[in-house]
Amino acid sequence: MTEADDPTEILRQVGAGPDDGFDLAGAALALAALDTPSAAPELSIEDYRRHLARIGDDLAAAARDAGDLPARCAALALTMHEDYGYDGDAATYEDLQNANLMRVIDRRLGLPVSLGILYIDAGRRLGWDIAGLSFPGHFLLRLDGAGDRAVIDPFHQGRVCAAGEMRALLKAYQGADAELTPTHYRRVSDREVLLRLQNNVKLRYMQLDRFDEAARVVGTMLLFAPGALSLWREAGLLNARAGNLSEAIGALETYLQHETRESARQEVGTYLQRLRRRLN
Repeated sequence: MTEADDPTEILRQVGAGPDDGFDLAGAALALAALDTPSAAPELSIEDYRRHLARIGDDLAAAARDAGDLPARCAALALTMHEDYGYDGDAATYEDLQNANLMRVIDRRLGLPVSLGILYIDAGRRLGWDIAGLSFPGHFLLRLDGAGDRAVIDPFHQGRVCAAGEMRALLKAYQGADAELTPTHYRRVSDREVLLRLQNNVKLRYMQLDRFDEAARVVGTMLLFAPGALSLWREAGLLNARAGNLSEAIGALETYLQHETRESARQEVGTYLQRLRRRLN
């Protein structure tokens, strides 16, 4: 295996670079490859990359005469849902396979964010301006072009969401008093999209009280987001719950090296002393 095919090295390179401009789908495939219980061992990352390239070619054909933004949205939905069969897994939403991009490709089912990564990859192969959206609870996409923008729901067959539909989604997740603001239309970085993908996996494991697996997932998140200070704290707490005291101590020590808030330093410092006593 070359460095270019090594999932850990792929993620470390993402972690060393800017928040945008890297191969988002490639990074998500690297995460899937590290998730060995769910990944398909008989297939390599390169096999899945070829699949993504085929989608891009087919989208280019479908969008050949797409002169405006609505036509681009229609071509994207046609290619992803009608031609390739990608759809949201509403029946078994909590299934961990829905956050593993390899298994999403195998099953043609996924979470909003994992499906969204496939839509982003396809659109960017054509040079389209498409990105994740800062919207809570349900991952949406924003496609810009010709002075216009469209919000796309990858979980529901690539439909275009009007403001009323977004408002209904927002109220479903945040309550009847929630209202749309310009923030909900803000684009998020590709690194934030990857973090959102892995947060789904981490939370599933935590709900199952599988803290060792949750700690492992946070460890992979730190590969591509080493500057996310809260992750070092979370890695320490999860490893401690899993009984991995040395790993917990190391993570919390890294956290304290960079945390400047005195109240947070005192809280974590006290906890760290207790862990050191347990280790000794």
